[in-house]
Amino acid sequence: MASTGYSDTKLRELGAFHTANEIVNQPGLWLKIYKQLVQDRNRITDFLNDTLAKVDKIVLTGAGTSAYIGLSLQGTYFRNLKKHTCAIATTDLISCPYDYLRDDESVLLISFARSGNSPESIAAVSLVEKICKKSFHLIITCDPEGHLAKYKSDSLKCLVVLPPEANDKSLAMTGSYSGMLLTGLLIAWMNEIEKLEGQLEILHDYGNRIIDVYASKLKEIASYDFTRAVFLGSGPFFGTATESQLKLQELTDGNIVCKNDSYLGFRHGPKAVINEKTLVFFIFSNNAYVQQYEKDLVNSMKKGKKPMFTIGIFESPLNGLEFDLSIQLSDSGKQLEEGLLTVCDILPGQLLGFYKSLAIGLKPDTPSESGAISRVVEGVKIYHY
Repeated sequence: MASTGYSDTKLRELGAFHTANEIVNQPGLWLKIYKQLVQDRNRITDFLNDTLAKVDKIVLTGAGTSAYIGLSLQGTYFRNLKKHTCAIATTDLISCPYDYLRDDESVLLISFARSGNSPESIAAVSLVEKICKKSFHLIITCDPEGHLAKYKSDSLKCLVVLPPEANDKSLAMTGSYSGMLLTGLLIAWMNEIEKLEGQLEILHDYGNRIIDVYASKLKEIASYDFTRAVFLGSGPFFGTATESQLKLQELTDGNIVCKNDSYLGFRHGPKAVINEKTLVFFIFSNNAYVQQYEKDLVNSMKKGKKPMFTIGIFESPLNGLEFDLSIQLSDSGKQLEEGLLTVCDILPGQLLGFYKSLAIGLKPDTPSESGAISRVVEGVKIYHY
């Protein structure tokens, strides 16, 4: 099995056992999720066929990390299911519902939640039912006992619960994030899911390659004295960049200040954040058209302040570009569907956060020394709409 380089005894001593295992076990979890959804395809397909004919739009929602899943999925749902699709965090949906919902619309709300116990999860479902002409619910969660999984609804509802090992015990979401992201992708491709077995094997191999080949290098980088980090991604990889920056910031209890952006967006002012204490992480699409813009941005970085360290992750070689660390996923010319690439591309950000947490003396399983952040958000008051 892949490893972070520590024995189980040492990981327990460091307060890192759960996070370490939840990170390195993800490739195996992905195969298990695929097999589960293949077996469950008739039930899910029946729900989608019945629902999609009746809805005007799809809303992908969740809070925090779970919200970022929608950022990576909205393009796939728009293309594959032929419906207007938007990613709206529950935290936005419940505070300003009139900006996103209308009473003359029928909506399929797809909710992502590790536990489903965050107050916003149920509030978002309830608001959609209250405001929209018709509402339908697809709930993707890691906890069959959570409030969201047990929510009683008069609307048509489909519940998908991931395998038990997806329900992370540590504070930071790792396997739950990539597992729910993969589940969302496979549901969008449910009509052809049995043809994707070869793609899932490639995804599994890429995940193990990142851990086996690059974990030790990311551990070394974590020892460097950087205080800022920037993660860049285009299209579905913007979601990956968003989750990566949260993971590093969360696991270091805010000691490393992080930012994410798109490649083109970064040119319009945010590039000013770069200084000699900044690590820059480039997450590349495998779409040749998109790469043109990404390569241009990398070349433009030669002007202005130079970052301390650069990391690039890409599937196949990028001619003419150099990074302090290059994470190349394929030596054989294999190509993964772009959406699936977002699933494994989260691993370096998770590993970097894990190792940096240890490097600055924190416990990755419970990195928040002040208790400012917790596994399930508490203290959120939901007001009547």
